[in-house]
Amino acid sequence: MTSLEGTPLPAASGVHEAASELEPPLLAIEAGLLALGEALRAHDSTAIEQHANALHRALAQAIDRFKHAARDGQVPPSLRRRLASASGQVAAQRESLARATAALDRAIDVLLPRDGATLYGAQGGAERGLRGGVIQA
Repeated sequence: MTSLEGTPLPAASGVHEAASELEPPLLAIEAGLLALGEALRAHDSTAIEQHANALHRALAQAIDRFKHAARDGQVPPSLRRRLASASGQVAAQRESLARATAALDRAIDVLLPRDGATLYGAQGGAERGLRGGVIQA
């Protein structure tokens, strides 16, 4: 809003100033999410690591700036919605990575049994982990 003389009113200029400070870190998050998504689709572990680290830094910076702006009540609703959307995308990627990690762990467990698994010994029979009659908890 402006006064009759055309100068910005304090509240309007504060919101505008906050928006100009919040836009760059939000754009960095959105770009980081896109880049990380592409790296995940390409199965490029080096790029995944790089983009995940960059996204982490961008998220930390954005959270800090949004926290300060929110204290003053100067976060525009459009930026608040975009941050919420980005947060949802981060959660979805985290969930997708957790599912992929769990599937990979199961495949590794099948291919490479853990220590203590029943294996055949030199005599052809299964070797047992416990050799005595005492069980310890």
